[in-house]
Amino acid sequence: MTLQVITPANRRNLAPGQRLTEYGITVEKLVDGDEKWSLAFIYLRKRVKRVLGLKSENWNATRALEVRDQIRADIRDGLDTLPRGRQTPLRFAELAAWYLDEIEASGGKNLERKRLHLERRLVPKLGHLVLETISEEHIGRYCQEMVQSGLSPSTVNRDLATLSHVWNMGVRRRKLRRTPCSIVKLAEPEGRTVVLSDHECDLLIEAAKRDSHPLLWLFVEFGLGTAMRSAEIVSARFDHIDWKNCRLYLPKAKAGDRTQPLTKSLVELLRRERERRTDRNGWIFPSTRTATGHVNEFNGAFKRAVRAAGLSPEMVTPHTMRHTAATKLVASGAPLPAVQRVTGHKTFAMVLRYTHLADRSIDEAMVALERSVSA
Repeated sequence: MTLQVITPANRRNLAPGQRLTEYGITVEKLVDGDEKWSLAFIYLRKRVKRVLGLKSENWNATRALEVRDQIRADIRDGLDTLPRGRQTPLRFAELAAWYLDEIEASGGKNLERKRLHLERRLVPKLGHLVLETISEEHIGRYCQEMVQSGLSPSTVNRDLATLSHVWNMGVRRRKLRRTPCSIVKLAEPEGRTVVLSDHECDLLIEAAKRDSHPLLWLFVEFGLGTAMRSAEIVSARFDHIDWKNCRLYLPKAKAGDRTQPLTKSLVELLRRERERRTDRNGWIFPSTRTATGHVNEFNGAFKRAVRAAGLSPEMVTPHTMRHTAATKLVASGAPLPAVQRVTGHKTFAMVLRYTHLADRSIDEAMVALERSVSA
């Protein structure tokens, strides 16, 4: 039996199996008391038939109307809102599975970390939702639940970064027409950025040389001597080095392609390392175990070296080397535009924070001059 006009009163009076249909929107009462919302209409000679979701998934007449109007707008603009031949809308769980397969096939970065974010938290919470219906409210509730469960804002923000990457890749690869909604990250408490002293740098380099990974020492020399990001270091090539001018071309840096200045001592290390290689024009950190052909990360080996150096693995990460090198550049009196050129920061504001770190390192160094003063 089909009734007409979708009103709250008519919905309450529906018996299991009965429906209300109005202007292409249908709501059906299920046996368990839930409601199933769907669309079925013809617009500009195009037939649309789509299951939206359940009342328990926060579907209601207002949201159904918004989706219907958006579909009509897309039809007017000549845009397809579903992949060809697909009869049901894409849910987040399906997109997440596709995304992980794509990342693995292309040798993308941080696959296991992204898999953890998606499979442990994002998919269980958001996987059942139709993508085009996910709203800022859903993201806000997700953040609130995660913080209440004991996660820190920075951990939740890493989840959101993965979520954003899933959506953006979906748009680029034409799995999505548009990103479902904006993502606003949580405010993070300002933590202490660790900067290594010269003595701690020496301890780390020596520990890296003793480590079982044959190239860890060179990775550490790169990090402490250039302020480069880890991903930029591992993807460096010998044939991208300008040996005469001490420059390294980075075609896929975070802020776009750029040229990285190198110290003369690092260039000499690289020259000697190159002479020992069979492939003298290839990856500086080659690997036969990755799809990219080069080492993707040194996290495990780096943590071993940090422990061997007597430092804290919780405080000292590969990114600590970037903070250390940038802070030393500022403390040396180098002009901030020159520091930005070396570090590759996209904005000048990002460089300014190292002025505070340099002041802190100077204050800590002054402790060595402390002495008791007689009254």
